[in-house]
Amino acid sequence: MSNMTLFKGANLPSRLKNQELDETTKALMGGGGGSNYKRISIKGNVFRMISGGKEIATNEDRAMNVVVVASAPANSRTYYEGQYKEGEAIRPACWSNDGQTPDKGVAEPQCSSCAQCPQNVKGSGQGDSRACRFSRRLAVVLEGDLEGDVYGLTLPATSIFGKGEDGKLPLQAYATFLGQHNCPVTAVVTEMRFDIKSPTPKLTFKAVRPLTDDEDEIAQRQGQTAEAKAAITLTVAQQDKVGEKDEEFETVKKPQAEAESEPVKVTKKQAQPECEADLAKILEDWGND
Repeated sequence: MSNMTLFKGANLPSRLKNQELDETTKALMGGGGGSNYKRISIKGNVFRMISGGKEIATNEDRAMNVVVVASAPANSRTYYEGQYKEGEAIRPACWSNDGQTPDKGVAEPQCSSCAQCPQNVKGSGQGDSRACRFSRRLAVVLEGDLEGDVYGLTLPATSIFGKGEDGKLPLQAYATFLGQHNCPVTAVVTEMRFDIKSPTPKLTFKAVRPLTDDEDEIAQRQGQTAEAKAAITLTVAQQDKVGEKDEEFETVKKPQAEAESEPVKVTKKQAQPECEADLAKILEDWGND
């Protein structure tokens, strides 16, 4: 059993579930009451629970089941100047929440338009890569603790774009597949699995089962919480200082795959059977591996 399990609400007394932290705990966490923002990092091909900028638990299983309760409306972008040094917390030089224009908080934008930015040109980064990187922020809850903590999850471009195989799809292809069958991604339990063929952290996604009516109600409610909204918003001031450059991107070491580009538009199928009636057959076709 991983120590991630210790933090599931099912293992806590009822009086401690969803209880606000007291000032003593906040002070001992450092920073005199710093951010309680919680997230799951995939650095080093390990699911890591980060709270208040500190790693507090790990899950070394290759896969983890979650429910996606919210997503940023668009892929964000982040650009860093200079070379990254291990263990150094670095503020990005430029960033964008919508992937279209720099955030208002950027002191010196690289360009007024992300599409026209010189940092978005192939070769502006290492090798043939772009210096400015895509990412997507999600808010998720653990399958076994839907009413528990909401975690932020930031995915690099290699986990977003691409085709995938054997029912293990990158995020956009996964959401497109469900969407073509009129099934919301928030209405299913999603398996996140590390791609062991990838030299850097990369997740694939697969639907495990539909949520029950009660579970769906909980997931919808969790997606409207302040924690979920914080998880899907790129706010540089809240980025954790844990020796990672914008979480798990590893921008200097990571070779850039062909997926570091805008996705190709996919045309929906004409026939769209209802999620509840069709999902069981979809999962059977995919298999459980």
